[in-house]
Amino acid sequence: MARVQKHRKPIIDTAVTLFRRQGYASTGLNDIVDRSGAPKGSLYHYFPEGKVSIAIAAVEEAGRRVAETLEDLARKTGTTGDLLKAHARLLASWMKQSGFRDGCPITTVLLELAPNERLISQAGRKAYSARIGILREKLIADGYTHDRAQRLAQLCTSALQGALIQARIERSGEPIETAALELAEMLESAKPKTSPTAHR
Repeated sequence: MARVQKHRKPIIDTAVTLFRRQGYASTGLNDIVDRSGAPKGSLYHYFPEGKVSIAIAAVEEAGRRVAETLEDLARKTGTTGDLLKAHARLLASWMKQSGFRDGCPITTVLLELAPNERLISQAGRKAYSARIGILREKLIADGYTHDRAQRLAQLCTSALQGALIQARIERSGEPIETAALELAEMLESAKPKTSPTAHR
């Protein structure tokens, strides 16, 4: 059992990479097995439902990585705008390193499978909810009310996701950094003049 256990994470990590790069439909189980180095038997042991169950795990893993990154940036930055610009720089750098072949594994899988695959949709909602929640709390700390912070967090998430697609098409990180810069300026100009404690 321990021998099989060690192969689960490489399978998921490989799926994240391949789905991000070539999409769900274009990634076969043999691709995942070959790239991960895992025995085929371990793949079916951990993912008895096959490729869809691997996709669910990949979306969950990708969501966890994004949340960890945002939480780290939230601790290190002063405002939500600073967080967005720092995240944009990271995203642009990562995409450039991949030759702009990599997209977002969450978005790629969801575009192909949601809403028909209920569990995929559920994993995607959870991943986006975590991301939006981190931004919402940062916006509340900036002085926004909970409801406004929730709406703005959704807007920021949607804008950056769209910018990722544009960056891949244009083979440039500029759309991502431009989106973050404009969002940061918008948030700063719309920031409430009262203190955050007034909204609690």
